[in-house]
Amino acid sequence: MDIPALSMGLAQTKVLNEFGTAMLAKSLDNLESTGAQMVDMMKSSMELSVNPAVGANIDISL
Repeated sequence: MDIPALSMGLAQTKVLNEFGTAMLAKSLDNLESTGAQMVDMMKSSMELSVNPAVGANIDISL
């Protein structure tokens, strides 16, 4: 195998790894933001409820 081809292959692998890491970091940030928004939404819906005890528990029997 020639040295220039090996060098180009390694460089391309490095770029793809960095890109993948950046995309995963962005995805994690988006998921954290969405999770925080969902928690805030659930908290605000419980505060607006007339009777906070209603709907707080789910009893499921199969």
